[in-house]
Amino acid sequence: MKNSSHAPSATSLPRAPRDDVDARSTRYLITMGIRILCFILMVVITPYGWYTWVFGAAAIFLPYIAVVSANVGQEGRRNRREDPEPALPSAPSPSVATPPAPETRVIRIQESPALPSDAPARSESTDPTDDETPDRTA
Repeated sequence: MKNSSHAPSATSLPRAPRDDVDARSTRYLITMGIRILCFILMVVITPYGWYTWVFGAAAIFLPYIAVVSANVGQEGRRNRREDPEPALPSAPSPSVATPPAPETRVIRIQESPALPSDAPARSESTDPTDDETPDRTA
């Protein structure tokens, strides 16, 4: 079992929100720059052919790709997920007979509230036959 007081290392911490926004903005601007380049190449390159359609399709669909890519932060791009809980043991195969679990006993401990320091001490005896009167047999 892992130690629950283990602190995460600095390299496993997520990216700062400010850095994440900067990276997403950069991705968006690069994708939109490629879209503008596709528009220019679609018009400038002659004779028109199949590649004109490819540049046109890229110019149409790149805004959607840019927006979706910009909205997915660093958490969505992380492939490795860390589970803080230890892995559960695999289920036993049905062919292996497991011995019956021994009967467990439960011990319950109940504490009474602490007495104030100025309260008189009570007798610890709980036997109802005990008297508070002293025995006077001589």
